Amino acid sequence: MLRSLLVLLLLLAAPARAQDAFTDALRGLGGNFQSQAEAVEKLGALGDPRALPLLQALAEGRLVKTADGTVQLREGDAGEPVRINNRVRVALRGALGRLQLLSPVEAERAAAADGLFRSRSPENIPLLEDALGRESSPAVRERMALALAASRLAAPQEGVKRQGILVLAEGGSAVARGLLLEARAAHPALAPEIDAAIAAIDRRLMLKTAAETAFQGLSLGSVLLLAALGLAVTFGVMGVINMAHGEMVMLGAYTTVMVQEALRGIPALAPLSLPLSVPAAFLVTAAVGVALERGLIRHLYGRPLETLLMTFGVGMIIQQAVRLIFGAQNREVLSPAWMQGTLSLPGGIEITQNRLWIILFALAVLGITIAAIRFTRFGLEMRAVVQNRRIAATMGIRTGRVDAMTFAFGSGIAGMAGVAVSQIDNVSPNLGTGYIIDSFMVVVFGGVGSLAGTMIGAFTLGIVNKMLEPWAGAVLAKIAVLVGIMLFIQRRPKGLFALKGRAAEP
Repeated sequence: MLRSLLVLLLLLAAPARAQDAFTDALRGLGGNFQSQAEAVEKLGALGDPRALPLLQALAEGRLVKTADGTVQLREGDAGEPVRINNRVRVALRGALGRLQLLSPVEAERAAAADGLFRSRSPENIPLLEDALGRESSPAVRERMALALAASRLAAPQEGVKRQGILVLAEGGSAVARGLLLEARAAHPALAPEIDAAIAAIDRRLMLKTAAETAFQGLSLGSVLLLAALGLAVTFGVMGVINMAHGEMVMLGAYTTVMVQEALRGIPALAPLSLPLSVPAAFLVTAAVGVALERGLIRHLYGRPLETLLMTFGVGMIIQQAVRLIFGAQNREVLSPAWMQGTLSLPGGIEITQNRLWIILFALAVLGITIAAIRFTRFGLEMRAVVQNRRIAATMGIRTGRVDAMTFAFGSGIAGMAGVAVSQIDNVSPNLGTGYIIDSFMVVVFGGVGSLAGTMIGAFTLGIVNKMLEPWAGAVLAKIAVLVGIMLFIQRRPKGLFALKGRAAEP
């Protein structure tokens, strides 16, 4: 009963003059298709928010016609449903678009602006100008401006058309460019203005593409930095070619899975599962690194080929062990709410928040690593061993202990890389295989043992790779990068930043 009184309440709430126009238009909804379409257009032109729920009900088939010819919302089986045809549906789309511009819900206003953009009618110009002046949301304002420009292009006056061209040129979107190309064919007299606007949009789109490519390159470079950072530490100090380094990254990712599953039943700690996974992954992979160094690697110092083969076999053993424990299928790692979604920057540039957080995390890990090497006793002993192992031993430094701690430190960094990789890649036993070759390329290109070289090398390779992908494809781009590094090493065998130590000639 209350729902059936909606129309009456809406009518009583309006002033007399507006009520008469509204009532006259409302009567036509119960007539034939011609009168329905005219009534819908009148209700949309009035801009009265009372018409919005009625037209939505008509579009959804929830409006019925009573015995006396009036209409009301459906209530049970009472009344005859008001039927509509395609012409009425077209009128409904335009009218709903106009009325939803007045909605307090941002999503509805955005949808209304999109609907008016598709209709492209000069009749929408006054309504869009008024709505644009009152709109506070930047995203909705952008859509309204695009709809207003499209409506102005459809106007008969050339001056109004030129206003639309200027607005589209300022917008700089691919949609605006397509709209201008359509207008150029329809209005040859305006071709010079349209060509200038298209050229301006092309410049904006080129800058936008360059910025997005740079971000994607930084994103890839941050992953390479995390994966190669631990390898740069162990390779630079110990001269060990650790082919099981990728499996340390994989163990860090699986530690993230285990921490998340363990905290899933604890509501207070579940949102913190990803931050808590970082120290957990470091400790787990550091322990594995100590066991590997003390149990096997320390017996093979000075024999790089045997070390390479042994760590390759250890990596295969770790992969198979993980496959037996967790299964071969991919494991899911949920991202926290603050890492989900996209971030819109000025100029229409959109970046994914999880990639942005990974870039910041990689820089934070790099800073912590530099601080640990420069400002701690462990770092002092590590640098002494790098510079001259024999003299460091005569000064009382236990080089074997330094080797074990260094390998644990490098393995722990790889584990933290696995936490980050779990947010953008599938967690599976083969996860680390795709990063081991790239890690060695970064280390060799940047300079063995140089953290600055590792950072510059990682970001350089990431950006170059993403720049080549649109033209060459992902596989050929990686091959081109590999060939480029080979040619570079021919000229600079020690990489960008050469360090003296066991892994390089003095």
